[in-house]
Amino acid sequence: MDRLFLLEDDKSLIDGLRYSLEKNGFRLTVARTVGEAREKLERTEDYDLLLLDVSLPDGTGFDVCRQVRAQDASIPIIFLTAADEETNVIRGLDGGGDDYITKPFRLGELCSRIRAQLRRSGRPQERERKELRSGGLFIDLLAGRAYMEDRMLELTAAEYRLLCLLVENEGRVLTRTQILDALWDGNGSFVDDNTLSVYVRRLREKLEEDPSAPAHLLTVRGRGYEWKGQRRG
Repeated sequence: MDRLFLLEDDKSLIDGLRYSLEKNGFRLTVARTVGEAREKLERTEDYDLLLLDVSLPDGTGFDVCRQVRAQDASIPIIFLTAADEETNVIRGLDGGGDDYITKPFRLGELCSRIRAQLRRSGRPQERERKELRSGGLFIDLLAGRAYMEDRMLELTAAEYRLLCLLVENEGRVLTRTQILDALWDGNGSFVDDNTLSVYVRRLREKLEEDPSAPAHLLTVRGRGYEWKGQRRG
């Protein structure tokens, strides 16, 4: 999942953006002040793209942009501006921004612009990680082992790869085609549609308290599968 950083002080807008961006497969970190943003952006390598509001209580997104550009010339930056005044647009782009979008904006357009900037940047979309955590599940990526509530799961190589894929995309529905494409390992080992159904069933038997009524590995009828870290209420 691409990691986005949002600097915005409007709580209602933050809530709406968090819901929509995460539904579109992005992971979001939020700061509501320039001071908070400066602290969280000490390591820009933790993010793939920045969304910066222009006007904040303690400064501007331009200030944050200058700080970021002093240490990272490649990370894409999109400004969120309340008015398409030419002076603001020019200031943002000349100050190191890559794009801007005027409020109010359509969320679909914002997602399209984000994806366009990510493609142009060529920044890696996956960071090297040592572990994955989701609810009671822990995956040790270095050792290639998975644990549910501290109980080690006995998984085949294909089951392990499928579990990692689902957890990496937590909260996002993956189609069967997307999963089948991802499980092709490049060495001629191909998982077909029927085999995928078997892997899903076996994972549920090993993960779920009640495999017939799964709480984590969910089937989304007509679409595919989704991983939920927390049990449904």
